[in-house]
Amino acid sequence: MENITTQKWVCLICDFVYDETLGLPDEGIASGTRFEDIPDSWACPDCGVTKSDFELVIE
Repeated sequence: MENITTQKWVCLICDFVYDETLGLPDEGIASGTRFEDIPDSWACPDCGVTKSDFELVIE
């Protein structure tokens, strides 16, 4: 079985974190959904900026 690593992405404006492991079920984004697979029309649920204002979290 392939080991799939999930990542976290942080909003550069408000510090909201999108965790691929958790997804955003309340917004229709299932757990395990990769950030790149979220529609480009999606906006940060806290401040409303677009995906281009998110950066990969390096842990």
